[in-house]
Amino acid sequence: VMKSHGGEEMGLKPMNCPAHCLMFAAATRSYRELPVRFADFGVLHRNEPHGALSGLTRVRRFQQDDAHIFCSLDQVQKEIEGVLDFIDNVYIQKFNFSYEIALSTRPEKYIGTEEQWAHAEDQLRMALATGGKKYTINAADGAFYGPKIDITVVDSLRRRHQCATVQLDFQLPQRFNLSFSSADSSDAHHRPVLIHRAILGSVERFMALLTEHNGGKWPLWLSPRQVAVVPVGVDQLQYALDLVQQMKEEGIEARADVSSNTLNKKIRSAQVSQYNYILVVGKEEVLQSTVNLRSRDNVVHGEIKMDVLLARLKDEMAHFL
Repeated sequence: VMKSHGGEEMGLKPMNCPAHCLMFAAATRSYRELPVRFADFGVLHRNEPHGALSGLTRVRRFQQDDAHIFCSLDQVQKEIEGVLDFIDNVYIQKFNFSYEIALSTRPEKYIGTEEQWAHAEDQLRMALATGGKKYTINAADGAFYGPKIDITVVDSLRRRHQCATVQLDFQLPQRFNLSFSSADSSDAHHRPVLIHRAILGSVERFMALLTEHNGGKWPLWLSPRQVAVVPVGVDQLQYALDLVQQMKEEGIEARADVSSNTLNKKIRSAQVSQYNYILVVGKEEVLQSTVNLRSRDNVVHGEIKMDVLLARLKDEMAHFL
């Protein structure tokens, strides 16, 4: 128990790393099991001064997509390459971010030997080179227990945010006396290498970053407001409600505007609410079982069959998922 600067009574809590080490140590491990990967979205806390707290970007209680990979020395490069591919998939393909990479090397105060550090830094360099990644060197900026790869995301306003990280650790396995049996017939045991990795970092902070980056214009697969159905008049109301039910059954978030507002006001309201697509339905659309499709940016795509539209929407979402 300790006192914070504000006089609050607080307790110290470790990160997820020691718990995952204990989980690895809870069973006798063989080389056949490696790599062993543990992922954890557990709650973490940070003693931020009250004056530094800001929205979702600086909070005292947050969740991190924390994971630890226990592997043999000859598996390190492949595992790091896999994490870098994962980062590409999330940041570039899913969320349309660009990012920069920095390799942080041995700081002035560190644990372990210089030989261990040199080998760890070489492993990270080889993984980056194999993936064709461009990176800069942050000299002496590594964690005290190992070198790391930091991912700095560039948002739509060209601001930089440090999010993902990949860290190599030879120290915790040694301190927790972790081991696995070797592949040969001897009774020899080897020390695993630990890789710390977080893709999003703080989930709360990432959501704030993603919200600003998109400016409220969420991609379809992530949007809480995917489709608005706008009936021209009361005669088309039931058709609009049937369309909403049909889309919901297909896993698409849809809502019908049943208000008494004018057609133009309904369309404008859906655009301001940032619905990805707006379906206008009048007499002709009811007769032909179609909809008149337009996007939130007021691009009119014209009349389209409902089954064709559903296939297009599902394909658009599947492209990201």
